[in-house]
Formats: sequence, C-alpha cells, structure tokens
Amino acid sequence: MKNQAPGIDVRPSEIDGKGCFATIGFKKGRKIAEYEGEKISRREIARRLKGRKRIHICGLNSYWAIDGRAGNGTQYINHSCNPNCYVRTIHDHILFFALRDIEPGEEILLDYEQSYHSDRKQCSCGAPNCRGRINKIAGNSKE
Repeated sequence: MKNQAPGIDVRPSEIDGKGCFATIGFKKGRKIAEYEGEKISRREIARRLKGRKRIHICGLNSYWAIDGRAGNGTQYINHSCNPNCYVRTIHDHILFFALRDIEPGEEILLDYEQSYHSDRKQCSCGAPNCRGRINKIAGNSKE
C-alpha cells in the first residue's frame, strides 16, 4: 500500500480478509490515524454499494461519506464487539483514537455499531461478548 498511514500495517486478519495492525504502541486516547479516501454523496454511496461484497465506506455526516478503497490502510480496520479504538468526526475529518493502550502487532479494531453492511451481516470477531452481527439493533437477544 503506497500511502499507508504511519504506525499501521495491513496484512491478513483472522477476523475478515485483511486487517489493520499497529506497528507501534498507541497509548489510550492517542490518535491512531485519519480515514482517507474519496468524498462522495449519499446518492453515490447507494450506487457504489450495489453488488459489492467488501464495503470501505465511512459516513462523514448526513450527506457525505468517505470511500476508502484508495485510502491509507485504515479502510481495513475490522469490526469487533470488543474494540480497542473508537472513531470521531472532527471538522470533516474521520479520526481513529485508541480506546485503551494498543501494543505493537495488535490488530486495530472498531465497533462499527451502525454501518452500510446489511443489518444481518454476521460478525466473526470471536470476542467473548460478540453480539453475533455487526450492526447494533434494538431488541437483539444477544445484547
């Protein structure tokens, strides 16, 4: 990956295809990286999602999103029901921060909570508290 964010490495993940792994330690609260890619509209999101199995789209606000297919590696941050990072949108920038200390070699994981994945997309994170699917939905018996 030519424009990879500093401090991360993309490689195979047991969770889902590729994953984003820390090459340095990140202390709790420290910024890990920014989600980079092409800024697209909601209409364009709908067009691009048709027929795609892999989704690398992150919502920016109620109208815009970032398609990370040509991003900096952060598009490979996998979902986990037991995450070690969180995301914040600050001044039209999507930023990932360490939820706890992250050690070098550890996979960087985010609870997607709500995503462009189908509501029924099964989760494969393997966490003891796994809810069974990626999106949080009210009334789930596993939550």
